[in-house]
Amino acid sequence: MAASKLQSFWNHPAGPKTIFFWAPTVKWGISIANVVDFSEPAERISYPQQVALMCTGLIYSRFSMVITPKNWNLFGNSIFMAGTGLYQVTRKIRHDYMAELTEAKEQSQKSLRSQDLH
Repeated sequence: MAASKLQSFWNHPAGPKTIFFWAPTVKWGISIANVVDFSEPAERISYPQQVALMCTGLIYSRFSMVITPKNWNLFGNSIFMAGTGLYQVTRKIRHDYMAELTEAKEQSQKSLRSQDLH
């Protein structure tokens, strides 16, 4: 049973004997690198890079389902890549814009406190 499954996988049109297997497999390295970057400070995140990863993930997830044979390795990787790109863009937006709002709120509270003291 296991031998026939292994042989079926080996001889699949998107199996390890084809580029359709190896290209998405190597592409997982980009996604994993993006996950490692979750620990980096948000100010080091690049909008163009993360938007490109997000769009690439969305485009290739669709592409992987319309080609023959369907490439589930490419689909999984592309969805994961779009998700990590979206998460990084969200982190950057929160850092760039929410920090300003929090800072302004703190300033207004300080000015209100100082007015109450006088």
